[in-house]
Amino acid sequence: MLSFAAVMRTLVIALLVGISVTTLANICTTVYLHRGLSHRAVQFSRPAHAAFKTLLWLSTGIKVREWVAVHRKHHACTDTPDDPHSPAISGWLTVQVKNLTMYRRAAHDEDNIRKYAKDLAPTAWDRWVFDRSWLGLLIGTAILCLVFGWQIGLLAAVIHVNYYLAGSAAVNAIGHHFGRRPYNNSATNLQWLAFVTAGEGFHNNHHAAPTSARFAHRWYQIDPGWFVLRPLTWLRLAKLRFDNIVLAPDQLPDRLAEAG
Repeated sequence: MLSFAAVMRTLVIALLVGISVTTLANICTTVYLHRGLSHRAVQFSRPAHAAFKTLLWLSTGIKVREWVAVHRKHHACTDTPDDPHSPAISGWLTVQVKNLTMYRRAAHDEDNIRKYAKDLAPTAWDRWVFDRSWLGLLIGTAILCLVFGWQIGLLAAVIHVNYYLAGSAAVNAIGHHFGRRPYNNSATNLQWLAFVTAGEGFHNNHHAAPTSARFAHRWYQIDPGWFVLRPLTWLRLAKLRFDNIVLAPDQLPDRLAEAG
């Protein structure tokens, strides 16, 4: 029987490993899936593209074209009845709790995928490997168990799944209800949410400038995803669409909109 100290050690290590895996998954989500594929704010080299896609497959099992289609529909129909996950329609608590169900409903809609992700047709690699979500998650969990032992590996996997899903839900729920709105859109900015989701908490900034890769618009805002993206550009593994922040035509800051 394990001693109390051994149990605590196992729990602490599992917690740290789980948080680390989620941080990696969040970085891949925001840098690659969101800023890169969904909005074309970044172009990636083939090695970077392959690495991000593989890491997402192992840590989340996400099918890239499904995620992109759901997110593009969210931007096209923000906070309307057609938005896949709008707290303005369903309530923020409902979206926080049922975000996965809402995502799956939109992700499995073939018409939605054809409309919003027609540029991401499935490849042979997708059909044989990356579309098998269960296989990616199984291999990812097996790697954790091989490296850290089955107890820590399984606990870390459970922690990671719950942390990742809760963070993703919070961006859609809390990130459209609580926080600051410096620009004229319904999303909000929350620095603490940006910390736990690699920058996604600056949701108001992003809706104001969706084709810009940098989510932090003020000197005091910290966007962890940007700190990962910049070195990739220096290494020529990524290329930015715009070097500066480019606001959408209807997204002047509120104070300027009121003055005009």
